[in-house]
Amino acid sequence: MDYNLKNFGKIIRIERIKNDLSQEKLAELLNVSMRTISLIESGKQHPKFFLVVQISKILNFDLNILKQ
Repeated sequence: MDYNLKNFGKIIRIERIKNDLSQEKLAELLNVSMRTISLIESGKQHPKFFLVVQISKILNFDLNILKQ
């Protein structure tokens, strides 16, 4: 996937908030640390593809949104 990490993080944060989830709850659902979610949302960590897929399923958004 060709996407900007900061943009990806921004999308994740927006979608997480739309789904009324805290970083802590999202981390719990993904079985990762809250720090991982924080780093992803701030564009400082590049998540593995399987984690991106899991995030999209939990937050219920189409992966094509990342092409923006």
